[in-house]
Amino acid sequence: MPQIEAFRGLRYNLAQVGSLSSVIAPPYDVVDSKLQDHLYNLSPYNFLRLELNRREAGDPDENTIYERAARIYRSWRNEGVLQLEPDPAIYVYHQIFDDHGTTLTRRGFMARVRLQRFGEGNIYPHEQTHAKAKDDRLRLTRATQANLSQIFGLYPDPENTIQDILERKILGVHGLEATDHLGVLHRMWPVTDIRTIQEVSALISDRDMFVADGHHRYETACNYRDELNAQSPLPTDHPANFVLTQLISMSDPGLVVLPTHRLLHGVPEMDTAELHRRLSPYFDCEIVGQGPENAGAVWAEMDRLDEQWIMALYSRASNEWTRISGRQEAVDRMAVIASEQSADWQGLGVAVLHRLVFEDALGLRDMPKPTYVHQVQEVIDGLHGRLEGNLTYPLAALVMPATIEHIRKVSLHQERMPAKSTYFYPKLVSGLVVHPLTKVDK
Repeated sequence: MPQIEAFRGLRYNLAQVGSLSSVIAPPYDVVDSKLQDHLYNLSPYNFLRLELNRREAGDPDENTIYERAARIYRSWRNEGVLQLEPDPAIYVYHQIFDDHGTTLTRRGFMARVRLQRFGEGNIYPHEQTHAKAKDDRLRLTRATQANLSQIFGLYPDPENTIQDILERKILGVHGLEATDHLGVLHRMWPVTDIRTIQEVSALISDRDMFVADGHHRYETACNYRDELNAQSPLPTDHPANFVLTQLISMSDPGLVVLPTHRLLHGVPEMDTAELHRRLSPYFDCEIVGQGPENAGAVWAEMDRLDEQWIMALYSRASNEWTRISGRQEAVDRMAVIASEQSADWQGLGVAVLHRLVFEDALGLRDMPKPTYVHQVQEVIDGLHGRLEGNLTYPLAALVMPATIEHIRKVSLHQERMPAKSTYFYPKLVSGLVVHPLTKVDK
């Protein structure tokens, strides 16, 4: 892993904003218009005003939202709404949440990580990025000159040695607390002890880091650094050489990866018989339920089987669910149509779904981007037309998520998974700490 450093972060002054729960916000890419309005109404200081500023009537152009976010950021700093940490710190960050009736705690810590381009060191991506999202985040970074939210990085530590060092340091210390709109409890402790920071930095320095979430923000941080370097070479300790990162052991017991199911719109209707005809050369096909409401039972059995080559498709034309199970013919076909990829990539459920099922067997090569959902109830709601946008979906697909081990293997092959291969739950919240990209003294 490249160098990590403590830094003087900006944090909310609770004397001014009141409850921390009212000012934190989810990452920008999971916020729809309804949630945006809700968070705006929670507090005039809600962090979403920076992270995803709302378009207002009369805005002259698309840059206005970034300029407005920058003005708010500067005013909050000048008014003491955001205050600078007295000493450089790394920030222990816990998330306590419910997973099917069990309470789990995901543990990690935030530091700044020295940037390196993907492919030039031992920081690895696992998903594709898109130019539009990177342009959006770059405009915001230019305007605010800050990392407003953190990258999510995983590192190998089978015994959780590094995190345990930090846990001993915060034992008995009351942390900052906030509860988000989903009921997840977030706790954070600044750690400023120099010896502890040095010990953690030394232990993590020879490990790989795998970006679990925040690929667009990571590449944006590299682009912003390069822009500044082109104007005038940056000193090695300049904050723009780093990116705010939450670091979590790959062996942490609180790591949960949710599936990302697909709802397909703008595609031809296909009844169950047609699906079976097209898919049977590669898959065993079995009707396993009728109606959208059966999605729960279909998914429960898939989850029990826990096999990347098993997925389920819903046909609106027949109102039926089909479970498909890949045979050797499917493996052989993936080796042909994805010959440029490793066997590990070819065996990913999401790769099989998109490359073999959608594109090759069903001929859906130029379809619109699917609607991505994570909960079975969202699948049911979407098929009943109850999701935002009121789209109709001729087809839906349930698919297993990629695992931590899949991320490690595919990343080390220098490959990228298809979009939305993983969804780490819960999301890291924004607003706990900001990493300024300018040198600050007050």
